[in-house]
Amino acid sequence: MRFTTLSRLICRLPRPLQSRAFQPDVVARDPKANPIKYKIPQFYDPYGPRPPPSEKIVQLADRIGSLTEEERNQIMPTLAERLKLPKLQPISTEGMDLGPQDGAAGPKVEEKKAEKTAFDVKLEKFDAAAKIKVIKEVRAFTNLGLKEAKDLVEKAPVILKQGVTKEEANGIIEKLKAAGGVAVME
Repeated sequence: MRFTTLSRLICRLPRPLQSRAFQPDVVARDPKANPIKYKIPQFYDPYGPRPPPSEKIVQLADRIGSLTEEERNQIMPTLAERLKLPKLQPISTEGMDLGPQDGAAGPKVEEKKAEKTAFDVKLEKFDAAAKIKVIKEVRAFTNLGLKEAKDLVEKAPVILKQGVTKEEANGIIEKLKAAGGVAVME
């Protein structure tokens, strides 16, 4: 009975959200004080400082460094054989896109050069007297406004249209040539 009365009294007492009463070692900090700066190592080595290599290892490294490139390439297979290391099995990358593989192991397949289907039309130069005609032609096939087409033409040499078929590119080049401009297909 006494316990329930005591518990009711405790429940009715207003409690602060955070209490430091049970933390006697907490010291009030000056709010204007600068934060403490700790010395952090430039790089982290989880194994601690390592002892310097022995003289035997230094001599071995010097001898390996003085070998030719062909002799250095023979070191790993010889060590693997002598130390009886297991042979590494190739990892299957089936279904993974690894991008172009220049040094890929296995048979090399001859790649056929795909014929280019998309071309860019580049305006190299134009006649100063025919500038207005060239701007009109550029507006016709690029759907640009007058100011944008004028700025584009004045930047020559500049790419006017990208990713067009060969026939369309030849048509654009002919029209620009007739207007007084020099265009090329890239």
